[in-house]
Amino acid sequence: MGGERSGVRSNKMAAAGPAPRRVGFVGAGRMAGAIAQGLIRAGKVEAQHILASAPTDRNLCHFQALGCRTTHSNQEVLQSCLLVIFATKPHVLPAVLAEVAPVVTTEHILVSVAAGVSLNTLEEEGAIVMARGRHVGSSETKLLQHLLEACGRCEEVPEAYVDIHTGLSGSGVAFVCAFSEALAEGAVKMGMPSSLAHRIAAQTLLGTAKMLLHEGQHPAQLRSDVCTPGGTTIYGLHALEQGGLRAATMSAVEAATCRAKELGRK
Repeated sequence: MGGERSGVRSNKMAAAGPAPRRVGFVGAGRMAGAIAQGLIRAGKVEAQHILASAPTDRNLCHFQALGCRTTHSNQEVLQSCLLVIFATKPHVLPAVLAEVAPVVTTEHILVSVAAGVSLNTLEEEGAIVMARGRHVGSSETKLLQHLLEACGRCEEVPEAYVDIHTGLSGSGVAFVCAFSEALAEGAVKMGMPSSLAHRIAAQTLLGTAKMLLHEGQHPAQLRSDVCTPGGTTIYGLHALEQGGLRAATMSAVEAATCRAKELGRK
């Protein structure tokens, strides 16, 4: 997931304690929905204990389909939940923070998944936003890791890495989808039905990711292992190098990271 940040210190939540009874979402877009779905499927939080807010019903219907409660009031989310995840558009977040500031207490844990929003921005609004804020203890960090691991890998990083994480992981989803699509289209070109080609391409990416994560291999080692002298793979890799795949991918991550930093300065 891209850009998670932990929040205000709480003296009431033990480091290894249970998940909070209620989790709130301010913003109900794709990122918020994915996190909520992950929490529910992993049994971390019950659907009826999740409350999401958005200005219109357009995105709230996704939360309602999961069995979650919804509202149009951002303050209601803060008043009902101690753990609140802000998943608004970056340019909207400062105004939202100013709106909810009167109901934020020292018991709240606030998390921002908005790209390009610095810790200083949230601290100035009376809330501290996984790069941890100045007043965040290990218990809150462990709690958030416990929850967010339901949605995938969750690691604590220095704040300086957050924009890079946005370029690598947040935007990387689109980059990987583009590559998966291209893989499938190559197979279609050679005569394979489109639906089958896309399924195989996606499964290939999934299997490769599992090997990289579970076996701890460097990608270069795995790539070398599947390259036999004079075989099909090395011929294909040569074609990718001729097309500039590496340079184009590195440039894509760089461009997305720079854009995240620009958003943070606005």
